[in-house]
Amino acid sequence: MKKEIYNKKKTKKEPKIPLIKKEALKPYLPPSPVQKIPAGIPNSSGPNDSHFKEGSITITAKGTGYVRVQDSEDEDIEIAQRFLNTALHGDRVRVFLHPEKEGERQTGEVTEILMRHKMTFIGKIERKGNLVFLIADDRHMYTDIYIANEKSMDAKDGQKVFARIISWTDPKKNPSGEVLKVLGLPGDHETEMEAIVLEKGFQSTFSPEVLASAEVVSGKITEEEVAKRRDMRTVKTFTIDPFDAKDFDDALSFEELKNGDFEIGIHIADVSHFVTPGTALDKEARYRGTSVYLVDRCIPMLPERLSNDLCSLKPDEDRLAFSAIFTIDKDAVMEGNAVNIKKQWFGKTVIHSDRRFSYEEAQEVLETGHGDCEKELLIMNAIAKNMSIARYKDGAISFEQDEIKILLDETGFPIKIVKKQRKDSNKLVEEFMLLANKKVAEYIARIGKEEEKLFVYRIHNEPDKERLRTLAVFLKTLGYELHIKEDGSVSTKELNDILAKTEGGPFQNIVHTSALRTMSKAIYSTKNIGHYGLGFEYYTHFTSPIRRYPDILSHRLLFAHLNNVEIPDEAWHDYEAMLVYATEREIFATDAERASIKWKQVEYMQRHVGEEMTATITGVTDWGIYVEEKETKSEGLIRMRDLSDDFYILDQKNYCLIGKHKKKKYALGDILNVKLLHANVPERLLDFGIVAD
Repeated sequence: MKKEIYNKKKTKKEPKIPLIKKEALKPYLPPSPVQKIPAGIPNSSGPNDSHFKEGSITITAKGTGYVRVQDSEDEDIEIAQRFLNTALHGDRVRVFLHPEKEGERQTGEVTEILMRHKMTFIGKIERKGNLVFLIADDRHMYTDIYIANEKSMDAKDGQKVFARIISWTDPKKNPSGEVLKVLGLPGDHETEMEAIVLEKGFQSTFSPEVLASAEVVSGKITEEEVAKRRDMRTVKTFTIDPFDAKDFDDALSFEELKNGDFEIGIHIADVSHFVTPGTALDKEARYRGTSVYLVDRCIPMLPERLSNDLCSLKPDEDRLAFSAIFTIDKDAVMEGNAVNIKKQWFGKTVIHSDRRFSYEEAQEVLETGHGDCEKELLIMNAIAKNMSIARYKDGAISFEQDEIKILLDETGFPIKIVKKQRKDSNKLVEEFMLLANKKVAEYIARIGKEEEKLFVYRIHNEPDKERLRTLAVFLKTLGYELHIKEDGSVSTKELNDILAKTEGGPFQNIVHTSALRTMSKAIYSTKNIGHYGLGFEYYTHFTSPIRRYPDILSHRLLFAHLNNVEIPDEAWHDYEAMLVYATEREIFATDAERASIKWKQVEYMQRHVGEEMTATITGVTDWGIYVEEKETKSEGLIRMRDLSDDFYILDQKNYCLIGKHKKKKYALGDILNVKLLHANVPERLLDFGIVAD
């Protein structure tokens, strides 16, 4: 696993996560098993006892644990494997502190498991006579899991399975488990994809109950329902999505008013009309939290009857929507002008999409000035560009990184890796979605001036000041000066200037990646602190309810506030718990996507072993150099043992390796000629060697 060279300290300003964070999800989540204090370990008199601390445990591949105490500036507490007492990676634990030793890290031992992080694992079956063990793929899992033969589902030796721990009370013995699903042979496309999905806590299929609930949902739009909504079916409306998209949860409408102003609508699928609280569909969406996008498939949050049909804003069909409609001054189309919004309206609508554009089709209209909806697209693109300019002037940070798309053959094998291009058509959609999300959140804040209103905010904290100082030191090694203010903050304008200077150059990706690592993580919360990265005081997620559960929640709350519905006080705790959980699901979904990309990158590169290529140094450690191949963005390692021309020493301060005798230096951002030595598909690892000049 790649070792980060930036510090890990957390900012204190983010809303605290309640310890009972998943309580509001019951009965939608299985109960988390807990482990009481093992025999022979002293009990604490209370949570404030100075000899005991509570926190989340991280376990390394070597089996050593480190406990981070929330809101503490102290170094993580080290837990030797013999003192883990069945604690697993990610668990929330109580720790008894050992006596301090001068100059050494604080150590301790786990006395209680307060909350299990996970109990399910992907791994290979290993049969030894009548004994069956699961060898987990998870590098944080430091012990094998014993599987009684009758609980093995007759999995064969070497097969990959999905299993769970059912009992583990004695740390001197292996945990006991059972196989939940036999996946198949390692390396098989379907086996590996299913493994990624299950490992991150998602399901590829829906239960019969959920599917049945989806089938009975009526898709008929009655006159009675239309009468409750603003009828937008005669207004020019279209969608712009990837060419291979199957669900369309946002559409744009355009109308030029008699005085020359423009009325632009952002129409979002009204998923909350079909997915109502307490139903099987709602419980399932709440549990999944998000759709998952892998290289070859989408694991939807909702059954296809909803995601690809009833809720999807298909062309040439009437659809129910929740809309944000803005009247924009006609001068907003002029280059460099401010975008003045004269009027705004939020509410439920019925729409009729006239045209489905792919990004490529819309881009062709923008570039040629000819085609369907040419007037609408050209005017909206001009407005979008002016909104973008204003955003960056107001403090938004411009993060542009290369992204890739992996093309597969009919068997799932990668045949080509191409870089995605973000052009004006992509940015047009993005700007209007940002506008809707921002204005909806601002509306809630405005009506809540006297009495705060419950709502879903997408928040992004300011970067930790120590991380900013580390970033400034790193940028200086590359020749860029990032000035730190007296209060420890950094001007977003100055950060944008540096990002702009690196664009198109060899340092672009490493500088952008380093800046991103410095940033806090965006999360969902009922407590607003603004969105630092976007430069918005108020921001929500309103525009993707087909694939994000928080968007469904924001729709419900906005509709309630628009209709002056009183929300009980106890709902605040329930919503905060749901949003904490949704943030976790989002992180796991992102991890799954990255895992699928990494696997296909390594599988693709397997055919290119022995070839020479160009790569950029993305990391330096005391065990080697991490590099990223230029064309495929595949990352691999040049191992220290393969740097045979000298003895290299890690200079952490300057992020480089320096030869002890010849003084040759390898630094972040350097371009190297490398040869691919080995591609380990099961471990998803690439080994490179340096080609001599």
